[in-house]
Formats: sequence, C-alpha cells, structure tokens
Amino acid sequence: MFKRSKLWLAAGLTALAAGTAQAKTDLTMYYPVAVGGPLTKIVDGMISDFEAKNPDIDVNAIYAGNYNDARIKALAALKSGKPAQLSVMFSIDLHELRDLDAIVPFEDVVESAEDKQWLKSFYPTLMQNGTADEKTWGIPFQRSTIVMYYNKDAFRDAGLNPEQPPQTWDQLVSMGQKLTQKDATGNVARWGAMIPSTGYPYWMFGALTKQNGEVLMNRAGNETYFDKPEVIEALSFWKDLGQKHQVMPQGTIEWGTLRQNFLEQKTAIMWHSTGNLTTVKKNAKFDFGVAMLPAQKELGSPTGGGNFYIFKDSSAEERQAALKLIRHMTAPEQAAQWSINTGYMGISPAAYDTKALQDYVVQFPPAAVARDQLEHATAELSTHQAGRVRKLLDDAIQAALTGQKTPADALQGAQKQAKRILARY
Repeated sequence: MFKRSKLWLAAGLTALAAGTAQAKTDLTMYYPVAVGGPLTKIVDGMISDFEAKNPDIDVNAIYAGNYNDARIKALAALKSGKPAQLSVMFSIDLHELRDLDAIVPFEDVVESAEDKQWLKSFYPTLMQNGTADEKTWGIPFQRSTIVMYYNKDAFRDAGLNPEQPPQTWDQLVSMGQKLTQKDATGNVARWGAMIPSTGYPYWMFGALTKQNGEVLMNRAGNETYFDKPEVIEALSFWKDLGQKHQVMPQGTIEWGTLRQNFLEQKTAIMWHSTGNLTTVKKNAKFDFGVAMLPAQKELGSPTGGGNFYIFKDSSAEERQAALKLIRHMTAPEQAAQWSINTGYMGISPAAYDTKALQDYVVQFPPAAVARDQLEHATAELSTHQAGRVRKLLDDAIQAALTGQKTPADALQGAQKQAKRILARY
C-alpha cells in the first residue's frame, strides 16, 4: 500500500510538472542594437532579471542590427509563419505597421486600471510617434533626441568660453569658423562641426527644419511639407555650413564614423543621438559638454529611437506575457538604469524621479539635456509608405549637399513624388 501511494504521488508530481511546463509562455523579441553603445549585454541583463521574476515566461531576444534590419527580420518571420510576439522597432514605423495589419493597439491588451494608467505615464512628446486614431500602438523605450556634443578643450584653444556652446545658427557658424583648425600645409586637422548626412539624414534635417519653424509632415502621416520655404532654407543652411562657411566637410558625413571622429578630435562639435552619451563619457580623452541644438527661429529637435510593438499574430497568453515584459522594461527603476547605462532617455517623469537617476543627473548634468530638450521637440518623420518617403527625402538631402541639385530643386522633386505616393491615404 505504501509503495502504491508513493507511485501515485510520483505520478501526480510528474503530471504537475508537465502541466507547469505546458503553462510556460515563450516569447520571441527582435531588438536593434547597431544604434550606439554595447546594448546586447544590457538588454540581456534586463531580460534575465525579468525571467527570474517570471519563471513561467521565456524570452528569446534576437538582435538584428539596425532598426531597418529589425523591421525586415520581424516582418519576414511574420510571413514565414514563425512570428515574433513583440519587437523594438523604429517609432516611425507606426503607420507602415498598421497598414500591414501587423500590430495591435495596447488598449486591446491592457486589462487592469493600473495597466491603463501605465499607458499614460510616458512623456507626451515621446508618444507622438506611438499613437494614432486615439489608440496607443507603440510604447517608448530606446528613445532619444539629437543633442550637440562639443569639445570644451577645443573651445578653450580657440579662445571661446567652454561653458557657452552655440545657441543660434549664427553662433554655430562664427564659433565653428574659430574652431576649425588647419595644419602647416593648409589641410583641415579639426573641423568646427559635423552633422551626419548618411544613415538617418532625414532625422538631422528634421532638427534643422524645426529650428526654422517648420515640421516635415502632418500627424496623420498622409502629407509632407518638403517644399515649404522654411524647409528649403534649412537645407540651404546645412549645405552652406560646408560650402560657404567651411566649418564642416563639403558633401556627406558618415553617421557610423562620426562618433569616432569626435572622440579622435577631428571635429569640435557633433550632432548625434543622446544614445551615444555613455559611450562618449567612457571614451573621451578630453573635457566635453552636451547642449541642446542651436536655434534659428526656435529651439528644436525631432524625437528618435525605438518603441515596443506587440504583433497581431500572437495568442492572448502571449500578448499578456509580452505586456508583462514591456512593463518590466519600462518601469521607472529599469528605465532609469537603462538611461544611466546607455545615454538614452528615461522615458517617463517617474524615471527621473528615481533616486538613481536624480543622483546621476547631479553628478553628470549632460544626462538631462535630451530630456530638457523634449520641451522643444517634435515628432520624427513618419508617414504611410514610410520607407519610400524617407528615401525620397534622404536622396534629396544628399543630392543638395553634394551639389548635384539645388536645395529647392531637390526638395521640390521629393515633395512631388511623396505627394503621389501618399495620395491614396
């Protein structure tokens, strides 16, 4: 009888274990990492912490290069019948993902009052690229604004106040000329400034147009304003920085090598993502500062970076597990540590209210620049047929900067084609 009881007990435990195993939810998440800093280990650590607290959920993070790579791989998996349940992708992919019927609004996933309150906890400016038709489709995580990094030692060498970086376009020109340094043979050893024009030229251009009082598209994503006078003026100024004022190289400047150029002191100023902040802090061998971008008519930068999305091709259990993971990754304490570790923004006021981030900002004030610039920020370029429309603008920018077309001709041509693409929306 005793042996039989033990057999029954063992069988019961085996069945219980099998039931537990069956109850486990597997999540696949695509994540872009080629955007600044060694992110893989940081994300892995956050996922490990989540799995320890949620042993019924397994997360398989697939790191997929840049944002475009992440989108391509996630959508390819969707078509193959082996979809991911969630991904971090460009915040500006919103309209395109909705057109593909690939994602679900978070209002369809959240259930509790606490969940609904969580949806309202993020900075409103960051949510501009995450909401449409009064619903939330993307949750901010790896978010940024463009900031101005500058070499304080170079400012001192040029007789400039290292605590007063350029605050206007005119000052960018005048200071940039003083910061530009030539060697004995007349070759430029250090440029005054560099703004990258490969990789994400439309993003940098969105900063210049906002500073000149104009945005690039409407919120519905079915109109662009590439040919407005203020937009053309902004591209003319960008071109003039290299050709006329000679404070930066003529032609295009590579996104991927700009950070290294700054660290090697080949440029005194660079415009780049705040996502580079921690890497610059660790590797700069000189005194550097971080400031908001300079103004023409007003201050301004587009927001940037990635949002969490939940894919439609997922079960109710998978969506709830994905929501748990996203809530964990965006919780104030996690968001604060993420900002400290990477330089990306804390995505909510609550993140900056944590002791960890408050102490860090006191110790390292540049950590607050991207957040403070949100007051002057606008949504990043996002439209239907986003990839095609962005390429039109990128090509126009590069054609103007390389002298193939005038800024007016390049942008008017891009606007004409974008209007045709967006007409059906």
